[in-house]
Amino acid sequence: MFGGETATVATKRHKEDTNDNPMPDLLVNLIKLPALEESNDFVVRRAQPFEVSAVRSFVARNFSESWADEMSIGFARQPISVYIATIEREIVGFSAYECTRRGFFGPTGVIDGVRGKGIGKALLLASLWGLREMGYVYGIIGAAGPVHFYQKTVGAIIIPGSEPGIYVDQLKR
Repeated sequence: MFGGETATVATKRHKEDTNDNPMPDLLVNLIKLPALEESNDFVVRRAQPFEVSAVRSFVARNFSESWADEMSIGFARQPISVYIATIEREIVGFSAYECTRRGFFGPTGVIDGVRGKGIGKALLLASLWGLREMGYVYGIIGAAGPVHFYQKTVGAIIIPGSEPGIYVDQLKR
């Protein structure tokens, strides 16, 4: 998957035992980000305040309730720290930053039917540019699923000793 984890990985990330699927935190140099690119196939834009219910429902339905909770924090920020990708005005992906912790990217996800079209990359870059505009020089991708994708796309490096990260001692659902 490009730009986010599968729903299965997203659910596993929020369980107590993720030892069989290592998900380290990554560090990204925001000064060296690639430029944002336009697409004729999809639109990536900052979510609007009146879209919180639609975006939250999309995330809960396609990824996880935990991600929907986490992403919702971005709607309380000024400017909103949630981006959405749409095709013909239908949400097909999302990304968020500055939700879980200061300087953190995520969660993010793109639905199965449109993966591989550059949507995840566009969402990733939009959010990382958002962190850079806030004044950060480095960003953290927490509990990264597709490590190779992040390394290739934005030069992310694994933070040694970052597992299990901040996703420990979670409440039972």
